[in-house]
Amino acid sequence: MFEDRSGRLPDRRPLKGYGAAVFVGPDGPRVFVGGYGTDNRLLAPDGTGSVADVTPEALADPHGHAFGVVAADVDADGTEELYVHNSDAYGGIATETDRLFDWTARGWRDVFTLPVNAGRENVRAGRSVAAVDRLGTGRYGLLLACYGAPMRFYELGDDDEVTDMAEEVGVDFLTGGRSLVVGPIVTDRTDVFVGNERGPNYLLRNERGHFTDVAAEFGLDAPSEHARGVALVDPDGDGRFDLAVGNWEEPNRIYERRGDGFVDVAPAAWREPTRTRTVLAADFDNDGTCELFANAMGAPNQLLRHRDGEWTVGDPGAAREPRGLGTGATVCDVDGDGTLELLVVHGELGSQPLSLYAAPTENEWLRVRPVTEYGAPARNAVVTLRTDRGAQTRLVCGGSGYLCQIEPVAHFGLGGDTAPLATPREVTVRWPDGRVRTVETPASETELTVHHPATRDP
Repeated sequence: MFEDRSGRLPDRRPLKGYGAAVFVGPDGPRVFVGGYGTDNRLLAPDGTGSVADVTPEALADPHGHAFGVVAADVDADGTEELYVHNSDAYGGIATETDRLFDWTARGWRDVFTLPVNAGRENVRAGRSVAAVDRLGTGRYGLLLACYGAPMRFYELGDDDEVTDMAEEVGVDFLTGGRSLVVGPIVTDRTDVFVGNERGPNYLLRNERGHFTDVAAEFGLDAPSEHARGVALVDPDGDGRFDLAVGNWEEPNRIYERRGDGFVDVAPAAWREPTRTRTVLAADFDNDGTCELFANAMGAPNQLLRHRDGEWTVGDPGAAREPRGLGTGATVCDVDGDGTLELLVVHGELGSQPLSLYAAPTENEWLRVRPVTEYGAPARNAVVTLRTDRGAQTRLVCGGSGYLCQIEPVAHFGLGGDTAPLATPREVTVRWPDGRVRTVETPASETELTVHHPATRDP
C-alpha cells in the first residue's frame, strides 16, 4: 500500500526516539519528534513537498529522554502547548522532569520552570500522555500514564500554576501505564481508555468531569495481556467507536461496540502475537474507509483494511519494515495534497532514521478542522461526514494511544478512483461540551475550518 517518501525528510541521521505529535503552533502545523538522550526535532513543510528541520534551541532539550508527547491548548489562549514526558527510569521515580512548552512573544518557555511551579514538575516514570477536555470547556488537562507510580492529571491555572488534579477527578491509579486514548467511548462526552501492562486495563467513564473505572463491566480489562497501542475507529459510520488494541507479544484485539458491550472481531492474522507498539487509524488511500496500521519492534509492521463489514489483512508495502525498531508513529498531510503521510519513529534497541510513507492515490478527499471557542484545535471533537453513499465518523485526536498524537484534523476519503465517488452532503461537528454545528454541502478536496457555536465565523 505505502511507498517510501523518506527522501523528503531533511536528513537521514539515525535517531533514537519514541513519541511524535502533530500540533498547531504559532507558525502553523508542525511535527514534534522526541529524542531519547538526543535532540528533539521540530519538522515543518518547506513549501516544495519536502520537510525542513526548524527546531528552535528552546525545544531541543538534548539531554532529555522523551517518551510520550502531546499537544493541546491547556491555557485557553488559542495556541497549543506541547507536553513532553521525559523519563530516564523504566518505572517508579525518574531523575529528570517533564516539559510543558508554551509559546510566548519571547519564544518557547517551559512552564514547569516558573517559580509558581517549584516542586510541581513530574518525575514519575511513564509512557503516554493524552489531552482531555473533561468538562467541555475547550481548556485541556493532561493525563499521564505513569509506570509503577500513580497517574497524574495536570491542569493549568490563569496564573500559569500547574496543579495535579488526579485524585480530585478520580484517576490517581497506580498503574503499569502504557497507552491512553480519549473520546466518547461509552458516554457522549470524553472518556478515557488506559492500556496497562502486568495488570488490568482501565475504561474511565466521564461522569461530569469525574472518572469511574468500568473496564470490567464492559469486558475491556484484559488483566493477563500487556497493552501497547490503541486507537478509536468507527469503520461502519454508525457513530459508535470501536477500540483496536495492540498487545506486546499477546493477541491483538479489535473490540467492536455492540449493544451495551464490546465483542472482539479481530481477524486471525491480527491475533497472532507480535511486538506491537503504536496503532493508528486513518484513511491512508482516501477510499472512504479507515485502515489500521500497527508499528512493531523488530518485527514486520501490519496493516488491516475494512471491507464488506470485516477487517482483513492488507499489504503495508514499503512500510512493512521487517527489520525496523519501531517505537512511535504519527499521521498528517505533510505537503497539503490531501493524501496522508505516515511518519515512523524508531529506537529503544538502537538508533534508526525516521521513515516517511504515503499511499499514492487519485481518490478525492475532504478535511475538517474544528476549533474551540478560543480558536485552538478542538481535540476530542467528533466529526461526521454524510455523503450520498453513507456516513463516516472521525475523532479529532487527543492522543494516539501509545506515545504519539496525530494531526488535529478529521480526514475523509471520498473515493473516485479505487472506490466509487462519494458526494459530500453535510458535515456535523460535536464538541466535547455536546454542542453541535452542521455545514451543508461542503466542497470536496478542501480543508474546512468549523468554529465552535459560541463564536462567530471570522
